[in-house]
Amino acid sequence: MKVNHFPDRIIEINDTSYLYFGGTSYLGLPSNLEFQKIVIKNIQQWGTAYGSSRSSNIQLTAYENGEHFLAKYINADATLTVSSGMLAGKLTLEVVTPQTDCFFHFPEAHPAIKPRNSQPIFVGSQLNPRLLNSTSEKITIVTDAVPSLHIEPIDLTILNSISPTKEVTLVIDESHSLGILGKQGCGIFSTSNLLNVKRKIMIASLGKAFGLTGGVIASDETFINQVVNHDSFVSSAGMNAAFVQTMADAEALYYNQHQKLQENLSYLNANLIKNKAFDFNPDYPVIYPKMKGINEIFEANKIIITNFKYPTDTKDLNRIVFTANHQKEDLDKIITLLNQYQF
Repeated sequence: MKVNHFPDRIIEINDTSYLYFGGTSYLGLPSNLEFQKIVIKNIQQWGTAYGSSRSSNIQLTAYENGEHFLAKYINADATLTVSSGMLAGKLTLEVVTPQTDCFFHFPEAHPAIKPRNSQPIFVGSQLNPRLLNSTSEKITIVTDAVPSLHIEPIDLTILNSISPTKEVTLVIDESHSLGILGKQGCGIFSTSNLLNVKRKIMIASLGKAFGLTGGVIASDETFINQVVNHDSFVSSAGMNAAFVQTMADAEALYYNQHQKLQENLSYLNANLIKNKAFDFNPDYPVIYPKMKGINEIFEANKIIITNFKYPTDTKDLNRIVFTANHQKEDLDKIITLLNQYQF
């Protein structure tokens, strides 16, 4: 399906209007007129791109402003913006690799943070034996805050069982939780306090809930300084400066849109009938329906959801995504279908 405009709550396909419950624009910002005005204002001040290294003699204050906001929003000591969430993950891995004896990953960890030589954190249903032995070593554990096909944040309490002889670094990908979970959308980084974890690092794409092309790394100041001085960061251009400044200027909008999203989720929670064919978390705006023929039924009722296939999967993935921009009548229509049909 090809479209010639941004798919917000309404999507036009072949001159026909459909309700759109897909994508990753959780806070509905790309089509928000007030947000667009802030972006346009900042493009007029900072231009459409700045291709220089951020280590050059000219320093744009936009980066300082936006990263200060992100640190406050995430509740982190320091943050650093980069041009994409994927680069945020790859840069983080490049910096932590020389400091790591062995990597471990939770199931469904995103490729952006999963090294090739990483070991699974679980063997069967138990922790990997290497994490329990008495060998003194530095380990790095990578995970998504909300793994693919899940609607609950990852349970990290299992890390408390790791041997105290291990020096643990935890890397969390919050691309699908920043702006959604936590107090006012701060994510799970600041509340993931585990005794065995010496260092926490958060990476995320800003192109989802935050509505801007770019990525962020959050951690302690020492680690962020290591990234700033790393060859890959020094030799690359930064995130669009206009976009970074926009985050600082749009602070109130981020909080307001998060509140609207929470209100929509509360409405869904009050009206959706529990169904074995799908799970719903009132704190998370995604449903992964497991009903045959759901796309045909939805399309017949003028509703489009996300449908695609990962290269490693044999089945199509269907995602129903709710955003801050959905109106009560939109929600009523999909609620009626989900409650009515016994898929």
